[in-house]
Amino acid sequence: MKPKKNPNAEIGRNSSLYFMIGLTSVLFMTWQSFEVKFYEEESKVSEVVQLTDELKEDVPITEMIRTAPPPPPPSAPNVIEIVDDVEDVKETIIESTESSQETYIEDAVVRIEDVDVEEVEEDIIVPFAVIEHVPVFPGCEGLQTQAERKACFNEKVQEHIKANFSYPKSALEMGITGRVYVQFVIDTNGRVVGIEKRGPDKLLEQEAARIIAALPKVKPGEQRGKPVSVKYSIPINFIMQN
Repeated sequence: MKPKKNPNAEIGRNSSLYFMIGLTSVLFMTWQSFEVKFYEEESKVSEVVQLTDELKEDVPITEMIRTAPPPPPPSAPNVIEIVDDVEDVKETIIESTESSQETYIEDAVVRIEDVDVEEVEEDIIVPFAVIEHVPVFPGCEGLQTQAERKACFNEKVQEHIKANFSYPKSALEMGITGRVYVQFVIDTNGRVVGIEKRGPDKLLEQEAARIIAALPKVKPGEQRGKPVSVKYSIPINFIMQN
């Protein structure tokens, strides 16, 4: 039996295809609606207005100072007077002060009064090793020979250093050791002056100078029967013992 309708004229044959096309179109329109951006024109205007308000500055009102023009230069006189600058100048005759052979000069006598001339004694410094009579340290007066007095002087200085020696606390904490060379002068009054020192550290040098400055007054050395200054040198060792 033949069908009554033409199969090509059936409406429900492509319904699924039409549904998919419609669904796709709806989804596309929905996605496009979410992507659309809207800008408010009022907000733009307000931002521009605020920005221009911040850029406003008060311009100070300046006053132009008008200075008066300088005065015109003085005009030249109409009549120019000519003054004579020629004057009579008196000549001055300068006499010569030179003497000729015919001039007689009387003998002049110049009297020289007696002038007191004082002898200035020079401060002579003699080394301890070559002095004729060495300085006498207290306690060495009874010795007769110069060799004995010299040895006694050296011994007394060594005893003085040992008795007055004090290791600087700061140098002891920092472990500073070494030898300080001290040189001083015993002047004509028997006192210690002109102390010079040279060592590895200032702390040791100061201690060595303090010890030497404490030396007692001695009898000054003599050279050719006159008291003279005597130079003396001695090393002082700063050693820490465990």
